[in-house]
Amino acid sequence: MDLRYLEIFCKVVELKSFSKAASELFLTQPTISNHIKTLEDEAGIQLLDRLGRNVLPTKAGEILYRYAKEIVKLKSNAAQELNKFMGNVKGSLIIGGSTIPGEYILPEYIAQFKKAHPDVAVTLRLGDTQDITDMVMDGSIEMGVIGSKADDKRIDCREFLKDELALVASAKHFKGIKSQIDIKELKKLPFIIREKGSGSRKTLEETLKKNGVSMEDLNIAAEVGSTEAVKQSVRAGIGVSFISLFAVKDEIPRKTLRRISIKGFHVSRHFYIATDKARAISPICQSFMKTLTHTL
Repeated sequence: MDLRYLEIFCKVVELKSFSKAASELFLTQPTISNHIKTLEDEAGIQLLDRLGRNVLPTKAGEILYRYAKEIVKLKSNAAQELNKFMGNVKGSLIIGGSTIPGEYILPEYIAQFKKAHPDVAVTLRLGDTQDITDMVMDGSIEMGVIGSKADDKRIDCREFLKDELALVASAKHFKGIKSQIDIKELKKLPFIIREKGSGSRKTLEETLKKNGVSMEDLNIAAEVGSTEAVKQSVRAGIGVSFISLFAVKDEIPRKTLRRISIKGFHVSRHFYIATDKARAISPICQSFMKTLTHTL
């Protein structure tokens, strides 16, 4: 099987579209279709189902895709190793970050990495912790930084940075709340919480449980899908929330949000560098991970 055809096949499967694959690979759609037809003729079986606008792999296509993406990855790794041997680091790197690392931490590390390796194109994909874990497992990203340790034993999780979740409220709408409260008073406050799958929500639930409080005990005013949405909701006075200090490092000093401490109660966690134990890490990804760990 022609390696180029396998690369095209993988791209069509990943993008679920002939036209999107053609655009990304700088080819025409008829060329993509012809190459896939040649691959199917050689395999002797249909590999893709054309379902309206979407293209999905058949059962045979799923089998081929599992092997093809590893073959394509090996080709990329070989090229990277040769470039590294010659003193060059060039190529592409696709990584992921859950909300806090992806929006507030990783961009700075990517900038540092790009200064040292300007010929590497870095793509950062965002999602909640579960999304990023799933991307690591399906191979769409090489590594991710997530807000809680993955439950899946196939994921290798290495401790990265430490984080603290602080209870914050609008300085304008919640003037009456004391600067320090008792944990029992949490039940009286309207709360903004992240959606299920979020690492910060998982950490909060676990810490509350250890202190005899469940999420059901809280007065949930709203459940939202991003940290920025949480901050906007808190600013608007809808409720209070536990938010990473990384995400409110500007708002608290400016006093648009105020921090409220809780007697004997702290919510802390680590971010984790997540990789698939079964997959080899490319030289470029290894270099980026060194950038993460060497600046701790």
